[in-house]
Amino acid sequence: PRAAGCPVACRCYSATVECGALRLRVVPLGIPPGTQTLFLQDNNIARLEPGALAPLAALRRLYLHNNSLRALEAGAFRAQPRLLELALTSNRLRALRSGAFAGLAQLRVLYLAGNQLARLLDFTFLHLPRLQELHLQENSIELLEDQALAGLSSLALLDLSRNQLGTISREALQPLASLQVLRLTENPWRCDCALHWLGAWIKEGGQRLLSSRDKKIMCAEPPRLALQSLLDISHSSLICIPPSVHVQPLELTANLGEDLRVACEASGYPQPLVTWRKVPQPREGRPRAQAQLEGGAPVLGGHSASDTGSGMLFLSNITLAHAGKYECEASNAGGAARVPFRLLVNASRQQPQQPAQPPLPAARPAGREPRPVAGSMAFRALGLATQTAIAAAIALLALTAVLLAAMICRRRRRRKKARGPPGEGALFVNDYLDGPCTFAQLEELRDERGHEMFVINRSKPLFAEGPAEAPADCDPAEGATPGLRVPPPVAYEIHC
Repeated sequence: PRAAGCPVACRCYSATVECGALRLRVVPLGIPPGTQTLFLQDNNIARLEPGALAPLAALRRLYLHNNSLRALEAGAFRAQPRLLELALTSNRLRALRSGAFAGLAQLRVLYLAGNQLARLLDFTFLHLPRLQELHLQENSIELLEDQALAGLSSLALLDLSRNQLGTISREALQPLASLQVLRLTENPWRCDCALHWLGAWIKEGGQRLLSSRDKKIMCAEPPRLALQSLLDISHSSLICIPPSVHVQPLELTANLGEDLRVACEASGYPQPLVTWRKVPQPREGRPRAQAQLEGGAPVLGGHSASDTGSGMLFLSNITLAHAGKYECEASNAGGAARVPFRLLVNASRQQPQQPAQPPLPAARPAGREPRPVAGSMAFRALGLATQTAIAAAIALLALTAVLLAAMICRRRRRRKKARGPPGEGALFVNDYLDGPCTFAQLEELRDERGHEMFVINRSKPLFAEGPAEAPADCDPAEGATPGLRVPPPVAYEIHC
């Protein structure tokens, strides 16, 4: 028989309530306040309503895996100070808000595997000082900020396998003083200078945290190191190219009320992060410049410029406060570079230009008739035969232009089909760690998607082997023409 106070269709026994696989959309009402273990798995719960868990202060274990949770409100579990285990596996969580786990000071195990998490921001787990296991595998995590794991001083197991991590910093793992098991496999690691520390740390003492399977941290890029283990790569091969920045023009003048876009192009390896900021200027006791146009909010001169992360600076409804000096900064693991940009703003709004008055017709000599213009009364007054001749001439000119364009396109196609000299058009990257290379050392490969690429094979000689051929009109019996030498092979070094 169903216990008194048990929700409909649920099973209640001792201090446990089972409400799994009931197609529930919300936490059911009527759960006994003394419940210590609550099973809500395999339902369709998309949101934890405020106060839904408030009566369950004695809860020790809560299982919400295989639901449709998309977000956790701040303080969602604040009424469960005794909770020891929380399972949120296989939901649809895309982000974790700051304070989502506030109040869970006694939590020991947290399951977050199989969600859609893409970033772990600073201090996400700050309120979990006694957490011992954190399961984050099978997400889409591509960014782990330096302080994301701050506060986890008791953590013994951290599983970050099967994510989209390309790099991880030493600072991110520093708070984990009690760590015993670390899983980092099956991530697309970018093996550059930013992972110097990880390889050295594993070789020195961190290998005690990794099982034999977990030690196989495979590189996904750069292509020359793909599918190689990080532990098998020398430090000299883990390189970064510092960023370079280009902004054009470096100074621009805009009018009040206009919209402005300024592009900042950056290159380097790994791909630099590009940000814009406005440089604050000393005012020397003068008030800040502030301007407001109709329909626009005031913008102070010290505010930072908006940036989409794509290297483009967007300024809309420009005011006097937008004038000043800006900086575009590009940074990666190899360093940082900055370029200044200055914006000048015209103090007066541009007046719309008045349409120019048509000039008075100049007097023409008597007896001289004006030329007929198409659409004018004089042209329409012409005879039908004359109008037809003019239209035919215009059509003939248009046909001639089309034929000429077709001939030009055909010639260009023939030039493209013509084969150039060996190596022409081949673009490849050489980091020059082991000397220059020549075209004879290039091998053409085609990946699984059909993309062509050239790779360097150092086992090949610098120049193609084979005897030098004599000219076609030279008699072998007589020997080569005296004084005629075959030009020696030349090595060309390509800088990209």
